[in-house]
Amino acid sequence: MIGYRQLHVKRSNSPESRCVSMKSDRSMDTLVTFKGKHTSTDLSHDSQLVQNRFKSNLLKKFQCLYEGTVKQGNPTLLNEIYTELYITDSASGEINNEHEVRQIETQSRRAETEGTPIKCNDIFRPLPGQDKPIRTVLTKGVAGIGKTVSVQKFIVDWAEGTENQDVQLIFPLAFRELNLMKDKTLSLSDLLHVFFPETTEMEISSEEYKVLFIFDGLDECRLSLNFKSKVKLCDISESASVNELLMNLIVGNLLPSALIWITSRSAAADLVLSECVHRVTEVRGFSDTQKEEYFRKRISDQSLANTIITHLKSSRSLHIMCHIPVFCWISATVLEKMLSEAERGEIPKTLTQMYTHFLIIQTNIKHEKDYEKRVKDEAMILKLGKLAFQQLVKGNLIFYEEDLRECGIDVTEASMYSGLCTQIFREELGLYQGKVFCFVHLSIQEHLAALYAHIYLTNKNRNVFEQTKQSLLSKVFNWFKYHSLPGLHQRAVDEALQSKNGHLDLFLRFLLGLSLLSNQTLLRDLLTQTGRCSYKKGKTVQYIKQKIRKNRSPERSINLFHCLNELGDDSLMKEIQHYLTSGKIRGTKLSSSQWSALVYVLLTSEQKMDFFDVKQFIGAQNTADEVLQKMLPVIKEFRSIKNHISLRSNPSHLRKLDLSENKLGDRGVKLLSDGLKDPCKLEILW
Repeated sequence: MIGYRQLHVKRSNSPESRCVSMKSDRSMDTLVTFKGKHTSTDLSHDSQLVQNRFKSNLLKKFQCLYEGTVKQGNPTLLNEIYTELYITDSASGEINNEHEVRQIETQSRRAETEGTPIKCNDIFRPLPGQDKPIRTVLTKGVAGIGKTVSVQKFIVDWAEGTENQDVQLIFPLAFRELNLMKDKTLSLSDLLHVFFPETTEMEISSEEYKVLFIFDGLDECRLSLNFKSKVKLCDISESASVNELLMNLIVGNLLPSALIWITSRSAAADLVLSECVHRVTEVRGFSDTQKEEYFRKRISDQSLANTIITHLKSSRSLHIMCHIPVFCWISATVLEKMLSEAERGEIPKTLTQMYTHFLIIQTNIKHEKDYEKRVKDEAMILKLGKLAFQQLVKGNLIFYEEDLRECGIDVTEASMYSGLCTQIFREELGLYQGKVFCFVHLSIQEHLAALYAHIYLTNKNRNVFEQTKQSLLSKVFNWFKYHSLPGLHQRAVDEALQSKNGHLDLFLRFLLGLSLLSNQTLLRDLLTQTGRCSYKKGKTVQYIKQKIRKNRSPERSINLFHCLNELGDDSLMKEIQHYLTSGKIRGTKLSSSQWSALVYVLLTSEQKMDFFDVKQFIGAQNTADEVLQKMLPVIKEFRSIKNHISLRSNPSHLRKLDLSENKLGDRGVKLLSDGLKDPCKLEILW
């Protein structure tokens, strides 16, 4: 891919230097320069020592997978539990602004063969037929899908000498730590010395050599990556802001031969200019087969593992979420304990039940380990919930000391606080002992935020959405309207529907689920001060159904059906399932709510989205145009479509289209022609 590279290893005992040629495992020429009077054998030996020590240090750092904090978690060798993830070579870096759970639900329905699969260790290797070298790779995926673990696996395999041995050095840099240096001015060489002390023994020249920079978590970046900046750096000894160093490294002004790997949640992938990226890959989590493989590796009792797999398959919403490796771990933590100990109570079947049990388990760990008893569970959980809610509204997954202080969390006691919920609240030490905090996964943050909103109302009779200054008349009106559980729920539904990227969707599901008596009973074991309320879900259910009727977007209504599922109301779904099984769907004039229910039922079915016949829904009561308009979210998921169809939705995964029973006419031909333009990848047309 790249020819000669140079790596200078510095020795301070002599001003003289000389060069010697070495060969890597892939017979690539490497020039190593030393200072001092030494033979070729000495140089080779010193170079090997430096590289071996560098690899050894990286291996120590990345070889274990910690469930929770490094200090308190249980380390597991990565290679013992690692399950291959489904990664595809993506055609573009287009941004998906849907809530990440919605993205997972969409991906779970598509055939596993869709997209070109690529292994983690092959991301810099061109596919067959590709002859251009790949310098910069952008890997996108939702939170908790396995991007960071993929990076970890890549590094471990390299450090152990099994993969990518043509790379001499790998520098993994997390944005959450780089954020701590946003006000610093230093050179790239100095930056590497701070993160990797071993590099003080090296003189990394500006000439070509093979190194890899890994920038993990672009979505967590709080730096101003200005790619329009006129500051051009070509020497790694030149000092500049960290923003300018990264920008010049990514665009290729600094170390143009260095490989760059950037990971990011999908919504932030456009922070890097597309012209700087040579390949976009997408981590799509576990396939159905990989889900089962994970549980069999994670749980030693294979009979128990099979029981857990069977239970998760019985709940469509839980099984879909298992595409996310972090959710598999949460499920394994909860179900292994509940099923192996035959605990009393209902085995979790909804997301709210699963996450509430998880919170209880982590709190019990606090008691088992006898952490400081002077911190009450209630107070700590409310503080964590307040932090979770405030940062969720802002769209932040990463928090800093000032964020904790705003929520009344004493930074000096943060370790004790993180011990309350060992695997929920994670603390990481960055540069200069600056502390970075986060929840293990966005969904845990959303659950705690919902718990805070629920308790804030039941205990203090206050609505978390009503904290701004208002007139007295407005306060009185809003108190009667929103200061009840149905009122809080209605406000939360409105806020979620107004969100452009659906960032409150899962929060809403949790909030509604927590209002059920079964979950309130669970919470009383955790929070003795939980307010009691005689909540009747009827008002909330009717309000949601009203929103479904009025909502013109079937896609935005899908989450509302998930909300009804959390509340245990399936009346609309049963109506549609009756029409489908009886064959009466074509002769029935569907209401807007029923159309939305039909979309939801089809999208959450276990049937793979391979073939869709529009004609089965067209009848005297339902015209072709109406079917197409209402069913567009479903149609976009199918790979093969028969009968009348418009391609204006540009379904990029559509492969087969049968129009044999249609009279297209001139207008139809034009629509067809427009629809077959990129990104459509149609293969067969009747």
